[in-house]
Amino acid sequence: MDEELHSLTRRLIELRMEHADLDALIDRMAEQAPLDELALQRLKKRRLTLRDMIARLEASVEPDDLA
Repeated sequence: MDEELHSLTRRLIELRMEHADLDALIDRMAEQAPLDELALQRLKKRRLTLRDMIARLEASVEPDDLA
């Protein structure tokens, strides 16, 4: 059980790092001219997917507050 929790925590950290990297990349791309709208949209979609994955993992790692 502890090993599984450690693995989930590690995965959560990795996803947060990737999300932060995408944030920085999106910010840099938005300042460039000419703007590659398609690439920017794809990065934003990936960032949203990561945010959803992070939320699901956080829910499974953190104890329920209702208990």
